Amino acid sequence: MAKKKTKPQKAAPKKKKTARASAKKASKKKLTKVSKMIVNQASGIQKKIMAGKSPSMKFPIRSLANVRYRPKVGYFELKGRKKERTLTVGTVKTFAQTLRMMALSKELVEIDDIATKREAYYVSKNWGPAKFNEQPESDTVIDDVEALFMVNREQLGFVPEEKGGDVAGRLVVLDKDRDTNQTLRIDCTKFGSGAYSIPISVEELGFETKAKFILAIETAGMFQRLVKHNFWKKANCILISMGGVPTRACRRFIRRLSDEKKIPVYVFVDCDPYGIGNIYRTLKVGSGNAAHINEYFCVPQARFLGITPNDIEDYKLPTHPLKEVDIKRANDGLKNDPFILHHKAWQRGLLKLLKMGVRAEQQALAKWGLNYVIDTYLPEKLAHPEKFLP
Repeated sequence: MAKKKTKPQKAAPKKKKTARASAKKASKKKLTKVSKMIVNQASGIQKKIMAGKSPSMKFPIRSLANVRYRPKVGYFELKGRKKERTLTVGTVKTFAQTLRMMALSKELVEIDDIATKREAYYVSKNWGPAKFNEQPESDTVIDDVEALFMVNREQLGFVPEEKGGDVAGRLVVLDKDRDTNQTLRIDCTKFGSGAYSIPISVEELGFETKAKFILAIETAGMFQRLVKHNFWKKANCILISMGGVPTRACRRFIRRLSDEKKIPVYVFVDCDPYGIGNIYRTLKVGSGNAAHINEYFCVPQARFLGITPNDIEDYKLPTHPLKEVDIKRANDGLKNDPFILHHKAWQRGLLKLLKMGVRAEQQALAKWGLNYVIDTYLPEKLAHPEKFLP
């Protein structure tokens, strides 16, 4: 009796790998620097516990009192003072929260994922007694972990909620298509009345430009005016809206763009202690709270275009009285800020502002016409960059 021919069996279909599984497998092949640091820190803590000793972690003190400013370096550096957090009855919750946040960070970097600070707060709701009651508590622990390993929180997998800033003008940004990995050319002159938004991570971006300078602008309103009237075309520049104190992504974007294309950065903010001592100072030299990463998130080459105390007089600008918080901020800067203490020009500027007792906004230039800033103020200022404040 003839045997029936059997059809060759098809090989079982391979299971498709999920993007999460692929990313996890890839991360195992190349363990990240951050993963290694977290594992080493956790192992050290475990060894101490197993030996019956109290484990501890040392964090740099993040304040103006623990930073120094050296013009040759160009940004605030940590002096080296640290605070030690030892596991005790009183610190057990914070200690546990720090370890859980480290574990969350390790998971994020190993699967190539991200979490906003708000999401990290809600993830903690599964941590039992170690959960956070309010987001400021989790934000502080994220900052502690960042300082502990001396890396930025984006490297830890934590990203901010806010966007990085807006860009218009003579710039082509080179990005990647996440699906095809092909280069995307984003022309910042082609957004019409809109603008290119800086992403939360800018390390992989490339730049093409023949612009003469970058103009970083405090307010979105002033940025929109300059964009609407194509000031970037007239001045051959790149316009960047900071939207108040610039985000770290915005600062890093400006720093990388300026460094790689060798173009100057001019900063246009309100004339008040906040615009000078917070917005401009943070962009240029960083802050005491983030001194461990200022090297990457500040723009030492930035110069202060205006509005200056002298501009208030020279352009006869409308003003508002200084508030108590303004006076306190100015006096604190004159007494404690290493950047202000180094530059006599800024000491004279703040003292003059205090003596005048007033502050002026960018929009005050509209007294002379809505486009006076485009037709007169900026051209006159840009003709003499050597006179800009440091």
